[in-house]
Formats: sequence, structure tokens, C-alpha cells
Amino acid sequence: MRNIPPAISKDPGTKPAARWPLMLETEGWPDYALIDSGHGRKLERYGRYRIVRPEAQALWTPRLSEAEWESADAHFTGAKDEDSDGRWRYRKPIGETWPMAWRLPRAVGEGEVRFLGRFTAFRHVGFFPEQEMHWAWFAQEIHAAKRQPKVLNLFGYTGIASFVAAMAGAQVTHVDASKKAIGWARENQEMSGIADLPVRWIVDDAMKFVAREVRRGSRYDGIILDPPKFGRGPNGEVWDIFERLPEMMRLCRQLLSDDALFLCLSAYSIRASFMATHELTAEALSGLSGTIESGELLIREEGGGRTLSTSLFSRWSRNG
Repeated sequence: MRNIPPAISKDPGTKPAARWPLMLETEGWPDYALIDSGHGRKLERYGRYRIVRPEAQALWTPRLSEAEWESADAHFTGAKDEDSDGRWRYRKPIGETWPMAWRLPRAVGEGEVRFLGRFTAFRHVGFFPEQEMHWAWFAQEIHAAKRQPKVLNLFGYTGIASFVAAMAGAQVTHVDASKKAIGWARENQEMSGIADLPVRWIVDDAMKFVAREVRRGSRYDGIILDPPKFGRGPNGEVWDIFERLPEMMRLCRQLLSDDALFLCLSAYSIRASFMATHELTAEALSGLSGTIESGELLIREEGGGRTLSTSLFSRWSRNG
């Protein structure tokens, strides 16, 4: 993992300092690699499997031959965008799930998060590998606090960010609208052998949950948001990132404690600049000290090849 250093600017008013553009790049780890990309596809290694999925931003030409791409274990086909169902084509029969792991930063401890990869109808396999840059960052923020902070993980999906936070020393509230995703997260928790760590599971619409927490006067020391572009809550509530994210950020600001540590926002598959999330975050966190970093999450091809941008982000740290 390495960071491409940006410039730092100070806001003369009451907003946190700004650091952008920050390009956070992962080169993978033993259980993950971006092997090749191009012609609207990407070839990746997830644990024991090599898989091919669509990738609209891979406009260039693949380095490897078509025969090498075809030899992958699984190919996702039939979907034009990430909101559509598709199907997996397998080179030979393989299992629905397989084990994977990610190791905590050495500065935090020797722990390892273990979890299941799974082939889903929406092309995903249970986690987003570029998020390791955020996992390592907030794990160190939590560990350095020398106390047990309360962390809220919204749109928590299969729980890896929640487990990283809990293993670093936090008390975590994990919220996701999908009962199936929560069940998958519980499987991952058991697989990691961390059932005794303080993670509270909530199946709910994220916006409704946050609004209730504000009314209750709840406070958190850290907030993680990884919202989809579009989604539905358990009772049909509609989430559209362009329409709902500003309100969500205002509510999250009200949930941050007086000595809060961080807020981390990622945004996938949207037609926007990272400056959109940056200025929204700066507005929502007006009055706080610390630093807001904004930019893109990147994955570099195995062996030092090309770099693929996967998402936008803005993250605030009091001690940044």
C-alpha cells in the first residue's frame, strides 16, 4: 500500500483543513490482486479463484492474451451496469463460497479478519478490495485513541469494516438494510473467531436509523459510510445518493461526539468528481478542527502495471 502525496490547503474560515487530491492505491495482498484489465473488463484473483468482471473505466488494451482471460475460473456476464442482475459462467463447477483473509496493520496488532467470498447476482463477491486503504486508516485512528470509541458503520454490507474497527478496539454498531447481508456478516464474524467482540447488528434503512439516533441524542466517535448509488431499505425505502447523501451527512454531523475521531465516506459508480464529496463533507463538518482528505481509491495491476480508479472518497480526521 502507498499514498500519492497531495497538496494541503487551509480554509481561512471555520472548515477543517483540506488535503486533496489524495490518491490511495492498493497493490493487493496475498488473497487479492488485479491481474489485468482492459476492453471494459478486469481480471482479478480472489483467494483461490481468478474471476473476470465488467469494468467500464478500463478503456485500454489488456496485456494478457484472450486465452489467459478465458482460463479464469468465473466470468460475470449479462449486466450492463452495477444495478442489474447478471450471471456467472464457470470454467468448471466450483463452490458458492470460499475463504479469504486480510491482516491488520502491524501497528495495530497481529489480528487477521477472515471472511467468505461469494458469487452474487450483482457481480460483487462480498467486499471491495480497495477499501483496505480505509480499513488500515481507521484501524490506526481507533488504536491510537487509547480508549474504546463508539463507531457507526452505515451500509455495512458483509461486515469487514466493522470487524476491523472492533479488532482495533472500537464498540461497533453495524447497519444494513439487507437481512441477507447481515447474515453473511454473521458468518464472517464466526469465521474470524471474534464473536466476543462488541458488534451490534441492525437491519434497518440507514437514513431512518440515523434520524432516530439523532432524536435519541446518540453520539459516535467514528462514522463509516459506504453507500450505494441506488438502493432500497427493508420496507421499500428508496436511496438515491444524489438526493439523500446531503441529508445523511447533516445527520451524521449531529451524531459525532465532541471528541470524535473520524468520518469516512466512499462513493461508487457515480458520475461526479471527488470534489463533490469533498465540498459536501466540508460543509457538513463546518466548525470542526482536523483535516478532510478527498480523492480516489485506486488498484494497481499486479507487477506494477496500470492503475484502475474504483471510487471517490472524503474522510475527516480530528488528528489529521
